[in-house]
Amino acid sequence: MYSLWESLRLVLTWVREHEPDRIPAAMRAYHCFRAYGEDLNAYAYATRVHGASCEETAVRMLIDLRGRDLDVWQNAEVVAGAEHYYRALMDGGPRSWNVRDRHMDATLARLLDHYGPDSKAVVWAHNTHVGDAQATDQAKFGEVTLGSLARGRFGRDRVLLVGLGSHHGTVVAGRQWGAPMEVMGVPPGRPGSIEDILHAEAPERALFVVPPLGQRPDLLVDELAHRAIGVVYRPEREAWGNYVPSVLGDRYDAFLWFDETRAVRPLHTHHVDVHEPETYPMGV
Repeated sequence: MYSLWESLRLVLTWVREHEPDRIPAAMRAYHCFRAYGEDLNAYAYATRVHGASCEETAVRMLIDLRGRDLDVWQNAEVVAGAEHYYRALMDGGPRSWNVRDRHMDATLARLLDHYGPDSKAVVWAHNTHVGDAQATDQAKFGEVTLGSLARGRFGRDRVLLVGLGSHHGTVVAGRQWGAPMEVMGVPPGRPGSIEDILHAEAPERALFVVPPLGQRPDLLVDELAHRAIGVVYRPEREAWGNYVPSVLGDRYDAFLWFDETRAVRPLHTHHVDVHEPETYPMGV
């Protein structure tokens, strides 16, 4: 949902080439967001302070394109989802989190429907999205996760949730949203945490598959602190933050363990100017 402008431009291009009669509706959505200088944080602020909203135009465009070509349909969903997300940001609480994870869930379901009843998918996401919220304090705070939604949508017997953890090492993350990525040191796991216990008892690399409920050791049934590292990570908060109380055997179906991890080496990217000329998309 962070690629609103890229998705909106792809929608406009598709409409112009395939259904030009829908150009006015797509242009209304484009100009509504364009008024905020492609700054969605400014849009979010305007929805709260000035009562502004591009919701109707975004949703109308989505309704018009739903069921069309999968690419344009998904891009229209991204536009509508991004509008919903940035508007929800101003409310605080779990709402904006849930908008994101429900968007992931709906996208996964849409892709599986598109590829047929025998299709399968592998989704890579952070533990706080992959794991079942019902096995953590996320549920207590009203948050859902892709893992919990997938189990509810498809059934537990058709979903395999795989977590990942490490005791120490390095990681690539940012110190806040929008901050440059950097390689950070990951301190040793907090005493008494899942990471600390596995560091002491498990091999340096291991795969744990959760057995049936009656055969689970204490590690899988007790609520223990489990480190969360996401796009944003602050190692200095390890003493009092960065951990989610978790019942490991309920949160995941399997768990990948690496005692020490090394930060991924990012691919070099070329700067691309995503801003279109002032004449786009009319060409005049």
